[in-house]
Amino acid sequence: MNLTSQARPLPAQDVFHADSTQRGDDLTPLQAVIFDWAGTLVDFGSLAPTQIFVEAFSSFGIHLTLEQARGPMGLSKWDHIHELLQDTSIRSQWLSTFGKHPDRQDVDNIYARFMPMQIAKVGEFSAPIAGAVQTLQWLRSQGLKVGSCSGYPREVLNQLLPQASQAGIDPDHVVAGDELPAGGRPGPWMALANVLALGITDVRACVKVDDTVPGIAEGLNAGMWTVGLSLSGNEVGLSVQELEQTRPEEVQARVERAEKKLREAGAHYVVRSVAELPQVLALIAQHMRAPNRPV
Repeated sequence: MNLTSQARPLPAQDVFHADSTQRGDDLTPLQAVIFDWAGTLVDFGSLAPTQIFVEAFSSFGIHLTLEQARGPMGLSKWDHIHELLQDTSIRSQWLSTFGKHPDRQDVDNIYARFMPMQIAKVGEFSAPIAGAVQTLQWLRSQGLKVGSCSGYPREVLNQLLPQASQAGIDPDHVVAGDELPAGGRPGPWMALANVLALGITDVRACVKVDDTVPGIAEGLNAGMWTVGLSLSGNEVGLSVQELEQTRPEEVQARVERAEKKLREAGAHYVVRSVAELPQVLALIAQHMRAPNRPV
């Protein structure tokens, strides 16, 4: 069951507002929505992590394309680096440069180089995605809790959160990608940590919203509904400015690829951005209230 839209920028009239006609939608029995951060609530195009991976690897003499850097997005950053080092072309470069295949110590070394670069830059990408502030306000007006989790380590989130909060993005709970002993995505642990912290009584009454495949897997593994975001996220990977300068047919092709990937990952619904989330939540709640819905 998927809801998809045609690809185009998000003009003012497309941005959800709390005083819209959707204000009266019945969201029972939903209890919470758990959001990703980059590409979902802030940082249209999920740009902050991508370029830093390229720069961190470059400092070791290893060339990454932006497409390669985006590949494992959604994982915790240490795991992301580890996955990049499994890429055949990257491993070949590493062998040529260092005379050996990369190991865990090499992951640690790149991560140590990556972290201060990411901490220094993440604040530049803290602007909310259009409609995010209004959607969070609307959720609270409906009595739902707002959770969140990220592949970002806590040190990075500590830089991002104050600026995002000043702009109106202030979830009830935040879980970082490096602070749970059980690990991060695609496991369910960060999503379930939100369930515990928010006092949710039924994981099936939660919706996980994410722009990446590991983030969708996280929600599914936690037993939640999942909504994938195509245009605003990592899979399309365009800034607002780049979107305006890109031919509509190319944008549409990118969105269709993103939608297909997120659907194949198991997303129950796929929309362009968080601005379109209210209509999806209303559909999910309606489905949950159906008298003969599947268990």
